[in-house]
Amino acid sequence: MDMKLFESYRDRILDNVGKVILGKDEVIKRLTACYLCSGHVLLEDVPGTGKTMLLRAFAKTVGGSFKRVQFTPDLLPSDLTGINYYNMKSQEFEFRPGPLFAQIILADEINRATPRTQASLLEAMEERQITIDGVTRKMQEPFMVMATQNPLESYGTFPLPEAQVDRFFMRLSLGYMSREQELAVIARKPAAAIVEELEQKVTEEETMKLKEMVREVHVSDDAAGYMMDIISATREDESLSGGVSTRGGIALYHGSQAMAALSGRDYVIPEDVRDLAPAVLAHRIGSSSASRRESEAYVQRIISSIRVPLEEM
Repeated sequence: MDMKLFESYRDRILDNVGKVILGKDEVIKRLTACYLCSGHVLLEDVPGTGKTMLLRAFAKTVGGSFKRVQFTPDLLPSDLTGINYYNMKSQEFEFRPGPLFAQIILADEINRATPRTQASLLEAMEERQITIDGVTRKMQEPFMVMATQNPLESYGTFPLPEAQVDRFFMRLSLGYMSREQELAVIARKPAAAIVEELEQKVTEEETMKLKEMVREVHVSDDAAGYMMDIISATREDESLSGGVSTRGGIALYHGSQAMAALSGRDYVIPEDVRDLAPAVLAHRIGSSSASRRESEAYVQRIISSIRVPLEEM
């Protein structure tokens, strides 16, 4: 397997998105890994840290059709999925597709929509299809939902149910920049203007090829066992209402493969698992009252308590 293909793919995305978002290469790399695993990402952070700009920049870099939807309490499921309308001219019903039929969807402030509208995303996210009036339509690949939410303000929001949160492959956070990086951002032209100037840097054919190749990255029995030790520990903790689901275990397995490939290796090492586990598992543990930081710290404590296998992989 030619790992230079992954390295070239990674570098072009990092360089292009890095023109907009400074000093967040690790977050961009994880977002790329999520994309290669056909996963969806939930970006949770305080307002003004660049969540929307990051996702817009990534969408322009990888190409494909893109739609941004601002979620509000009055947004209806049909506003996302589309409707069948009666065409007076042809005297027939015709389907008008909604924004979910794009390849990359930016669901901005997803927790501001009602549960009914949030639920309209479930079939598309999990099964890559949408059923309207008994007719099922397939989504175009590659397909990805990138959602943002503000964890601070609860007024006028509807927390995502655990069943939907579990469908997000990763939960990421940008955090604040360093002093030097923030000074550079303050002095430059607006990020929106930079995003508009970005060009597509990878092709859809490249993406589909690497999506198949990433599954060939070797995962030793020791590495897979290490993943299961972490996952099992969350299920044995009586302080939690529920541990990590099997879907979470699958995400950690494939995510570790993608992170290894983007690091130029055709095999997974424990560091891949350890570094990625908080982003993949923290939002899946059954403690709805816990903040992002608390749940990630919990996963870190679990990881530190589990023996790391010897790196004979």
